[in-house]
Amino acid sequence: MARIVTREELNELVEADRAAGRTVALANGCFDLLHVGHTRYLEAAAAEADRLIVAVNDDESVRQLKGEGRPILPAADRAELVCGLRAVDYVVVFSGPTVAELLQAYKPDVHCKGTDYTSDTVPEREVVKAYGGRVAIVGDQKDHSTRDLLEKIRKNSQ
Repeated sequence: MARIVTREELNELVEADRAAGRTVALANGCFDLLHVGHTRYLEAAAAEADRLIVAVNDDESVRQLKGEGRPILPAADRAELVCGLRAVDYVVVFSGPTVAELLQAYKPDVHCKGTDYTSDTVPEREVVKAYGGRVAIVGDQKDHSTRDLLEKIRKNSQ
């Protein structure tokens, strides 16, 4: 069963998983209004390793990345929603524009990004390469977005 954890707890869990011979993947995102694209992304990420860590952006980093009026839901709610997905093992909330710090700390075997990236455009690719991990581009084609969903809600409410 998935758990929302602190960075310290995550360190212990990853160490235990590695000691048991399990592989670890890390995926990340804002997950501000969960939609089918998120589910497909995380299920594909989970298929890349034995355990899936999902790093959820904190509220301030969502504001910086997505703009005024975001996030719609606070980080604790977004983390709980992600935690409820069957593909997810651990959820941790992080700050900052990228997960480079988490990648350096936990060195997951696989860093998973959605199909809106390519191997060459993943911001953390050099960090992953430096510790010997790999990047996987996973999920369905990027034809779902929270931005589009919010626009549809705005239009339908007028």
